[in-house]
Amino acid sequence: MKKAIPFSPPDITEDEINAVVEVLKSGWITSGQKVKDFENNLSIYTNTKKVNALSSATSAMEIALRMFGIGAGDEVITTSYTYAATANVIYHTGAKVIFVDINDKTKNDFNISIENIEKAITNKTKAIIAVDIAGLPNYYEKIKEVLKAKSNIFKPSSNKYQQELKRPLFLLDAAHSIGAKYKNEIVGSQADVTAFSFHAVKNITTAEGGCLLYNDIGGITADTIYKEVSQWALHGQSKSAFDKTTGGWQYSIDFPGYKYNLSDIHAAIGLSQLKRYDEMLDKRKKIVSIYNEVLASSDKCILPTFKDDLRESSYHLYLLRIKGYKEEQRNNFIDKLKEDGITLNVHYLPVVAHKAYVDLGYKIENHKNSFSMYEQEVTLPLYSTLSEDDAYFIAQKVMDKI
Repeated sequence: MKKAIPFSPPDITEDEINAVVEVLKSGWITSGQKVKDFENNLSIYTNTKKVNALSSATSAMEIALRMFGIGAGDEVITTSYTYAATANVIYHTGAKVIFVDINDKTKNDFNISIENIEKAITNKTKAIIAVDIAGLPNYYEKIKEVLKAKSNIFKPSSNKYQQELKRPLFLLDAAHSIGAKYKNEIVGSQADVTAFSFHAVKNITTAEGGCLLYNDIGGITADTIYKEVSQWALHGQSKSAFDKTTGGWQYSIDFPGYKYNLSDIHAAIGLSQLKRYDEMLDKRKKIVSIYNEVLASSDKCILPTFKDDLRESSYHLYLLRIKGYKEEQRNNFIDKLKEDGITLNVHYLPVVAHKAYVDLGYKIENHKNSFSMYEQEVTLPLYSTLSEDDAYFIAQKVMDKI
């Protein structure tokens, strides 16, 4: 029988199962103490003052933009090489999405070009969203330097966060990069606000979920921000259901917010995953080393960057590029590996090439680096339950079919 190797199953053990059962038996299954424990543990892990556990990284980014008062007439800069969520949150605020291209091939990463960020900033720019593609950090300090240098043209509204920052917001889409390092420090505290994803295919999962991480912003304390994010995530309600159990039923709806809270069931999974994460990450690193060992002998393979002098990836995705390949060749290659039971993927078709954004007038032709990297890219399976034998099998089949 042909071996079937899936692309990215979750790493679920009896620890996660028992943790969920415990919550189900507790009598409290929505947002409660488990969520607070998960937030506190994430805060310690990332060396940030506060964390809000939320329903997704998407909800985290949208709340950040809403709190910063971004809306119609504003511009937000982001990369064309990302999943649609990064752009969609900007679109839903009413602001204009300003896509810029990524670095060229010589940099060998898929992250946004800082030079292009600098060129795109205008007096309407209220934020930039950088994305750590595949879990490899951006050069955060350089982004902050650009934003500071352009602060002289920043025109803040009456929003208190804009008034405090006096420059565009640096929002980091770190959906891929929990556990990554920048200057040997865990990613989470480098941007003004950072969003992680805990979707089923991420390094740490809560099945569905995400979080927003931050420190103080100017004179606004992280404790104040935490309370505001919590309200945004619960319809603008001044008191959660959990808080009402000890503080009386009375509450007010202070503004029309969203329903973006995380449940204790999801948080219980996340707590178990976070306890095991060092071990899970080591397993990912071993798979990467096997791929690199085998594929380095082919002059057709362009191995992904996982580490340099400043950055270390979270080893979330193995983004292999194949020299000379165009879209059709790449797609045929994926089909060939499927015949051997190996499921591959592509990360990503640049968001400007999708119908939703083509219909809005964006053109892939304006993002040549993004398209050039995309058409050569194929993503190999990379997860903590993938066996070393299967990793060697995959790598050898790549070599056979390339």
